[in-house]
Order: sequence, then structure tokens, then C-alpha cells
Amino acid sequence: MHHLIEKKLGGISVVLASRSPRRRELLRAIIPCFRVDSVNTDEAFPPHLKKEEIALYLAREKAQAYAGSHGTPQELVITADTIVWLKNQVVNKPRHDREAKEMLTRLSGNTHEVYTGVCLHFQNRQRLFYARSSVRFRLLLQEEIDYYVEKYQPMDKAGAYGIQEWIGYVGIEHISGSYFNVMGLPTQLLYQHLLEFHLHG
Repeated sequence: MHHLIEKKLGGISVVLASRSPRRRELLRAIIPCFRVDSVNTDEAFPPHLKKEEIALYLAREKAQAYAGSHGTPQELVITADTIVWLKNQVVNKPRHDREAKEMLTRLSGNTHEVYTGVCLHFQNRQRLFYARSSVRFRLLLQEEIDYYVEKYQPMDKAGAYGIQEWIGYVGIEHISGSYFNVMGLPTQLLYQHLLEFHLHG
């Protein structure tokens, strides 16, 4: 662990309250020692929310649910939520293959935005922030969409795709903003906010 983060944490244990293997991998690059746990939360949100508001709302809900049931005062809890926003609509996680293929058909040939909201929760303090990236897919062939969904089963991913998987390598023409944000955790922003977050005293 980099000495700045080590010094900042000063013995405080860190919990990543997430089931996402991508978030686990990304956080490990910044904080090698942390515990992974999660709590079931309803991913519903008020219908008037848009874009980053949705991601921030869900990240905060996850943090509060975890702190209310699992948390201890000496743990820094990190939660995150990633959403895909296309043509003024949120594109959620698909429920089955057919829905995943429909989502990728909508993303094909278009630019969409990816928002990740992050919540740092420690004792009675919270810090919320988000990152936005813009991603453009070339026109995908139906055969490519079918192959990806059937082989990779992207049911746990917002927008039905993982940028670090085959579809990202062959389908993404352009990305503006953080690549890691699209994977599910904006590492550079998280590092900055960890350094700024008031943990001691």
C-alpha cells in the first residue's frame, strides 16, 4: 500500500461492501488489505432522479444498509453503484439473455454515458462523489451480440457489457473519461477522496 494511504488510514480497517469482482480487483490496486462483504439492497430509486443522481442515491443506500446491519465504528465502508445512461434513460442490468441482447442493440452505433457513484462511510460521516465517462460503440453485428451474451453472460453488468471483456475490445470506438469508471470504480477519484476524507479526531 502506498505510504500516503497507509498513513491516512492509520490502522482503520476497510470494507468494500460489493459483490463485484471488478471493484475488488480495482480497489486492491489502491488498498491491498480490505475485507469484502455485502448486504442485500433494493436497487430501486425515485423516478425523478437522472444520471449521476441515480448512481449517488444507490451508493448511499448501500452504505446505509451496510452500516445499519453489519458495520462497526472502526470500519471505513466503501460502496459504489454504476449506471449506464442512453438517450435520457437508464439502462439497468439485464434479467435474461434476450434483455441483454436488446440492450446491446440499443447501445450499438451510439454514445452512452457511464456514471459511478461512490460513498465513503465512516462512523457518522459520509463522502459522496461520482465519475462520468462517455463511451461509443461501433455498429455491432447481431452475430457479435449473440456470441458475447451467450459466452460471457453479462447479467451482473449495467448496460449488459463489461468494457474489459471481448465486446469492449472489438466494439468500443471511443471513450472519454476514466476507463476504470466504466469497469465500476473510478480509482483516481477514489484515491483523491480517500486522502481528503476526515477519518481521525
